[in-house]
Amino acid sequence: MKACIDIGGTKVSVSLNDGRSHDLVARRHEPTAKSGSRDAVARQILRMVDEACAEAGIAPDAVQAAGVASCGPFVRVDGAIEVAAPNICGGLAGPPGRLPNDWTSAVLEAPLARRFARLRVENDGIAALEAERRWGALQGVDDCAYVTWSTGVGTGLCVGGRVLRGKNGNAGHAGHAFVADDDRIQCGCGNVGDLEALVGGTFAEPRFGVDAATLMQRAREGDARALAAVDELCRVMGRGLYNLVATLDLQRISLGGSVFCHNQELLLPRLQAEVRRHLPALTAGCELVPAGLGERVGDYAALALLD
Repeated sequence: MKACIDIGGTKVSVSLNDGRSHDLVARRHEPTAKSGSRDAVARQILRMVDEACAEAGIAPDAVQAAGVASCGPFVRVDGAIEVAAPNICGGLAGPPGRLPNDWTSAVLEAPLARRFARLRVENDGIAALEAERRWGALQGVDDCAYVTWSTGVGTGLCVGGRVLRGKNGNAGHAGHAFVADDDRIQCGCGNVGDLEALVGGTFAEPRFGVDAATLMQRAREGDARALAAVDELCRVMGRGLYNLVATLDLQRISLGGSVFCHNQELLLPRLQAEVRRHLPALTAGCELVPAGLGERVGDYAALALLD
């Protein structure tokens, strides 16, 4: 049995897989732990795995392998991965914090390695990329990316059939690349003017006065101010996507995440238009498509790490 674990800035999801199919069972999710000791997320995961085992009617020690797809960035402490994610660790941007902790990193790999005989931890963008290449919209494409537009903005990158990881597994953190000279909103990482600060799901309210879901709903209803805001979001997000295409010469980008998936009919045409209007020598032949695995990409991302 395998444990499939997806850690996001908003929620943690856990499910089980029997190794004989791609079916996921005993799935559960709950808000990501953001208070207490720095190992709170790891302890939350271990508890949720035990609860999933109880639901499935199997002994916890039958689950000896775990794939973990986690938001990042990652840092290594004594060789083990810890999570330094702005939407989990409140100490990254300095006071006053948006979160009820002062962590600069959350302990992750070390306690899980003591529990599971086989463990693989990857940035969730990289893991989702692997799932999309195996079962989703990026099958058969060697120069591609997966981009999630959700609480944050994350990316998995593949060039020439090779998935890019980097020294700490942080390749693809395009959400923290600067895209504007804008000092209105500070990202949880401390940056001002990076992509995540300007389009991440948690920043709609400080920028536009309403949460992202309300903003998108008003835009679908034809509200002029909301449509102008969506145009601005897509202009900035499209700039980030163009930068990926221009840097890596990509053929296809698969898009997922809650902000995108719930509003793709509104967002996709605008993003496509924004990318295509820049330097056709680079952008011609690159297509933007919805994630083939849809909102389940996070679950299958963790499974792809072990499959």
